[in-house]
Amino acid sequence: MLQIYNSLTRKKEKFKPIVPGKVGIYVCGMTVYDLCHIGHARVMVVFDLVTRYLRDRGFDVNYVRNITDIDDKIIARAKENGESIKKLTGRFIEAMHEDIDRLGVLRPDHEPRATRHMDGILSLIGKLIENGYAYQTKSGDICFRVRKFEQYGQLSGESLDNLQVGARVDVETSKDDPLDFVLWKQAKPGEPSWPSEWGDGRPGWHIECSAMSMETLGEHFDIHGGGQDLRFPHHENEIAQSECATGHHFVNLWMHNGFVRIDDEKMSKSLNNFFTIRDVLDAYHPEILRYFIINSHYRSPLNYSDETLDQSKASLESYYLTLDGLDLEKDAVLDTEISAPFITAMDDDFNTPGALSVLSVLRRDINTARQSGKVNKARFLGGQLKAMGAIIGLFQLRPIEFLRGISGDNDSGGLADAEVDTLVEERTRARADKKWARGDEIRDVLKQAGIVLDDSASGTRWRRE
Repeated sequence: MLQIYNSLTRKKEKFKPIVPGKVGIYVCGMTVYDLCHIGHARVMVVFDLVTRYLRDRGFDVNYVRNITDIDDKIIARAKENGESIKKLTGRFIEAMHEDIDRLGVLRPDHEPRATRHMDGILSLIGKLIENGYAYQTKSGDICFRVRKFEQYGQLSGESLDNLQVGARVDVETSKDDPLDFVLWKQAKPGEPSWPSEWGDGRPGWHIECSAMSMETLGEHFDIHGGGQDLRFPHHENEIAQSECATGHHFVNLWMHNGFVRIDDEKMSKSLNNFFTIRDVLDAYHPEILRYFIINSHYRSPLNYSDETLDQSKASLESYYLTLDGLDLEKDAVLDTEISAPFITAMDDDFNTPGALSVLSVLRRDINTARQSGKVNKARFLGGQLKAMGAIIGLFQLRPIEFLRGISGDNDSGGLADAEVDTLVEERTRARADKKWARGDEIRDVLKQAGIVLDDSASGTRWRRE
């Protein structure tokens, strides 16, 4: 049975959806004022994997990942660029989609934007005021009374006295308590605003997600996810405002993926160790980045470096070399006995390192069968490898497609694919005519261009280093 670690209870729990056979998942997505970085890539890949696996296990999944398209940083960036907020956010939403499509991340079933859910946001704030959990300050903002919610701090595990106001919450003197957070910000000159009964303004960051999740999944749903950095204050505040507005439990299970570190240091623009997804994909094939992310358990810290990316590249290349030339059947059906260890690992809180260990053994068995001349067995096991890989979004390219594009740029090394093909064909003719010197000369040219040749009885295959 599937077990998932619940950040709220701090233990693994048997997963039992509210409605049998159906799962509602909400994941906090991007604030769209810049290009996505590798921390965002981890969130996207992790919950893409979770969704893929739940669907493979037979669940009807409704996956929601929001977009924050109004925010202090968005307003500041648009002003800095001299462009409209709509143009800025539209440009970076398009860029985000391009990046995650390249990573093989499936689109969510719903992708709500904050600016399109103002009615729901205002309705939720109204309920909180009516229930006595929110108030208007002298400056006109609407704030949430944190200390009135007795369970506040249950997610972060801190006492109220030890908690500090989150970095995205402006401390202002007219609050009843410094811990209180803003639900509705009074309009400022030159900033976008929406009308409300409390005056023109715009929503605070936290209230957006409560409104969007409730409108797409209902007031009580199965799984809420996001990065570890959102646990406090964002998710803590979501719980407080949601349960105080509805009077009942908000989310059954909270999932948080670990931080990304750069060469064992925290990723930060100030440290100049900040990489966008596009930075990485300029140097590495997208599936290498996906493999790198999956190769660590989603809750553990992920250390990014050129060395770890190169290790992932070598591992993924070995899988595709194993599959190359097997002429696999399309959409092979999983053998329950062979896939059992893989399923067991994934059922244990999506233990992808354990699942990849199972696939590594299967890769070894395929190579052994090939070396022993057991072609049918190798093909069967290859189909099993590819079928299990599909569950986690790996090994779905044609081997030659991956191996020739492994550098991230098919024209790398100064030779395009067609030029390489021509040289390989010329080398084959030279060898057939016993012109060994010319054959060696061509091999050297290709080697200098980063092309690896694999000679066999069936011919010569090439790939990029």
